[in-house]
Amino acid sequence: MLDLFSEEAPWLEPLAEGAAILRRRARDEAAALLALVDDIAAQNPFHHRITPGGHRMSVAMTNCGDFGWSTDARGYQYSEYDSVSGQRWPAMPDRFHQLAVACAEEAGFPHFQPDACLINRYAPEAKLSLHQDKDEQDMRQPIVSVSLGLPAVFQFGGFERGDAVQRVLLEHGDVVVWGGPSRLRYHGILPLKAGSHPATGAFRYNLTFRRAFR
Repeated sequence: MLDLFSEEAPWLEPLAEGAAILRRRARDEAAALLALVDDIAAQNPFHHRITPGGHRMSVAMTNCGDFGWSTDARGYQYSEYDSVSGQRWPAMPDRFHQLAVACAEEAGFPHFQPDACLINRYAPEAKLSLHQDKDEQDMRQPIVSVSLGLPAVFQFGGFERGDAVQRVLLEHGDVVVWGGPSRLRYHGILPLKAGSHPATGAFRYNLTFRRAFR
């Protein structure tokens, strides 16, 4: 039986209907995940994308999988190729895929098959403004988001930008899953506080798994 009061065991913390945090779910394999992030970044370095409005994103990003998400003057899009390098995105590691599928199932979404993983790197003061993940074709599939490194405050709101938001601290190894009735909720990350984590130094990494195309 899962001990909900254990400091060591992972547990499921509901956020809303169709949304939950799997506390510490990825902590034991975090070192292996971060090593794979390094491998991916060696093939496709982290880059600060420019939004359609001309703003430089504070978060640096790369991708892996059949498709990658990016933004530029043309808008937000998924593509098989990186618009900066012109190269195909690195393949999604099996370990990434297996973790995403398992976490989705544990949160109540047993048929998740991600084809894209957006990898965000946060330095101090980097943030992600409230937004919806709505560039995907298949809204039946959830979002699976893995936090590694420095803690961050996750905002989880409603279906309008001005709705009230929950603010929850995400720590190393926490996984957030949302889908179904919560699939289009607004969410974001408050500016990252400076610090040092044994596994990632001054950074926070976030792996966000999606199903981009049907």
